[in-house]
Amino acid sequence: MARTLRLILAFAALAASTCAPAQQEGQTVRAEVGKPIQAAIELIKHRRGREALAKAREAQEVGGKTAYETFVIDQVLGQAAAAAGDHASAARAFESAAASSVAGDQQRRQFLAAAAGQYYLVKDYSKTADVAARYLRAGGNDRSVRVLQAQAMYLGGNFSGAAKVLMADIDADELAGRVPGEDQLQLLLSAYDKQHDNAGYTRAMEKLVAYYPKKEYWASVLTGIAARPGFADKLALDLARLKLAAGVMRTASDFVEAAQLSLQDGFPVEAVQIIEQGYAAGLLGAGPEAERHKRLKDLAAKYLAEDKETIAREDSDANKDGKALFNDGFNYVLHGKAAKGLPMMEKGLKLGTGFRRPEHAKLQLAHAYHLAGQNQRAIQTYRTIQGSDGSGSIARLWVIRLQRNAA
Repeated sequence: MARTLRLILAFAALAASTCAPAQQEGQTVRAEVGKPIQAAIELIKHRRGREALAKAREAQEVGGKTAYETFVIDQVLGQAAAAAGDHASAARAFESAAASSVAGDQQRRQFLAAAAGQYYLVKDYSKTADVAARYLRAGGNDRSVRVLQAQAMYLGGNFSGAAKVLMADIDADELAGRVPGEDQLQLLLSAYDKQHDNAGYTRAMEKLVAYYPKKEYWASVLTGIAARPGFADKLALDLARLKLAAGVMRTASDFVEAAQLSLQDGFPVEAVQIIEQGYAAGLLGAGPEAERHKRLKDLAAKYLAEDKETIAREDSDANKDGKALFNDGFNYVLHGKAAKGLPMMEKGLKLGTGFRRPEHAKLQLAHAYHLAGQNQRAIQTYRTIQGSDGSGSIARLWVIRLQRNAA
């Protein structure tokens, strides 16, 4: 919105510019038209908009005007009206100048852009969008006008039209290697939200965190995944891992729940790490739940000690199904033994036995690659995950985060 207001001011400055209309070869203006027009131009230069507008209208009253005289009058009248704050009159005058048979292509585009800005100022969003579209059809390539068009569509309630225009601009930016504007992405996000388009909203949110990785954006997109219909509760721990990486675990209950889930899955070393982060953040070990946090911390430490003893024995993998082998491998990775754990995970997933949700297992494998410092393999694995239960969204966001960190 702030950028749009800057654009409007720019268009207003264009509309109220004090440049005299360009003289066109072979075209003349009669004295009865030229005299009040010249006076209006001088008054505009001295910021006397109301008086300038009166002079321009005096010229407008002259009978028998040629097309060129009308064209000149419309230009100056538009400038004067804009300077006087009469934006509706300015918009109509600039639109008329753009429609003149005398106007050249560049002039036509200039006046259409100015008219669009003036219509926006009087909140005639339908006309703003229409005139901006005509500017673009006339060959205009100022991206500011497209932003104005999208903003007008949005404010006029045409959310699907606004989203289409914005998405086209963002796609063009990405294709050209440019970073889309943050305000464009925010407006796109809102346009999808107004339509209750969850898929579009998700795509826009992912682009927003990709280009502008602010914590509030990460918190919003991750909270949105869990709130989306069809989200698999089994992914709660995978989501918590991403929240931890993004630094958006905000409450003591977030840390407690994540640690408990990790313990339930048989990964006490991860649970201990989560609890330690919660204490370091000052969210655990304080307040009325401090004693509960202490009990959870002690329990996790007890399970970790037992787990270390189990790992030290290095039991044979011969009689384990794919899922058990996979989980043991992940546990080795969590203990810092990626050289042993990753091949176990890969072998277990290849065996395929015991897995109810292979896409969830691939999330875990990709996370293991990340923990082992093999981020390219992590990204490759995340890109194979297409689940509609939240796993695909988590995977895409991990790719965004890992690529961002590698840049």
